[in-house]
Parts: sequence; C-alpha cells; structure tokens
Amino acid sequence: MTATKLILASASPRRAEILRNAGYAFAVVSSAIDETPIPGESAEAMVARLADAKAELVAARSVGPAIVIAADTAVLIGTQILGKPRTTEDARQMLQSLSGMTHSVITGVSLVRLPDGERRSFVESTLVHVGVISDEEIEEYLATGEPFDKAGGYAIQGRAGRFIPRIEGCYFNVVGLPLARLAHELRELGYHSEMADAAGM
Repeated sequence: MTATKLILASASPRRAEILRNAGYAFAVVSSAIDETPIPGESAEAMVARLADAKAELVAARSVGPAIVIAADTAVLIGTQILGKPRTTEDARQMLQSLSGMTHSVITGVSLVRLPDGERRSFVESTLVHVGVISDEEIEEYLATGEPFDKAGGYAIQGRAGRFIPRIEGCYFNVVGLPLARLAHELRELGYHSEMADAAGM
C-alpha cells in the first residue's frame, strides 16, 4: 500500500516551519491565486474561499494518495480586514491601528484527499491583544523589513512578539496554520504520522 503524502499548497516559510517542527513530512507546491477580496465579503468567508481555491488549484495538479493542505490568513480589527502591507506607509498605518487594541487573526484551512476528493474545511480565530506601540518603536520595526509579507503587518514569532502580551486561542493560528485543529482533521481523513519516525527524518 502506498503511503499517503502531504502536500502544502503554500510558499509560506512560516507554514512550512510549523509543519516541519510538528514532525510532518510534506512537499511544497505553490498556489498563486487572485486574493482580491469580494466587496461586502466577511473575513471568515474570504479566508475560507481563498483556502478552498488554493487547495483546488494544487489538487488538480497533484497525484494521490495525498492530502493537500491549503490556508489563508487575515487580520481583522473591528470590521476592517488587514492584508499584507503594500508600502511602508501601509504597514505604518496598520501598526498604528493595532497599537493598544485587540484584533482577531482568522485562518481558513482547506484539506483535499486524493484521489477520492474527500474534503475538510474550517476557519480558526485567535484574539490578539497588542500593547501600546510608540511611534519610535513602529519606525524601528518598519526598518527591520519584517512587516512586509505578513497579514496585518507584523510577525508574532518575530520582533513584534515584544508588543503582544497576551493571546486567546491558538498561537500557531496567528503564525498562519492552526496546528492542533489541522492535526485533528488530518486524523479524520485517515492520515497518521508517527512522531518518532518523523522526528528521525
């Protein structure tokens, strides 16, 4: 019987690192899609739609037995969805809006099992409490270059962790892939990874 492989439909080094550190073996297949929001679309609906689209794209180019894992993450403050900053001023405004506030990080995850096409989809949300960030700290953080490929303009696992005293929910969800829920859904799809085997890879 051929072993089921995992395919990560993402070029994100952070998602790959989460899977690797958790002991999963996987291949990476990029899933470049149009991520333009639909007017009036909620953050939850947007990340679910984009994760599904990424999973569909990669599943169509892949051969089973495999499980495709796709995800999309957005930051929501009030009713405003924050994507990845396009410019320094964009990142500055995002950080100013997050300073001293609580926001949600929402990740949509879509799994497709091949060859039978069985799927699992879910949306995970984590509350992130941000301390007050001074203008000087914002400028110093912008100068590091860290904000520019991150939803919301910050990386909790990087230098921005200094600004975040507390979260409510899954830490890995804030990084970009809700690990515990993902592991549960993979088991539901019949995937089993021996921790000891994976650790020795």
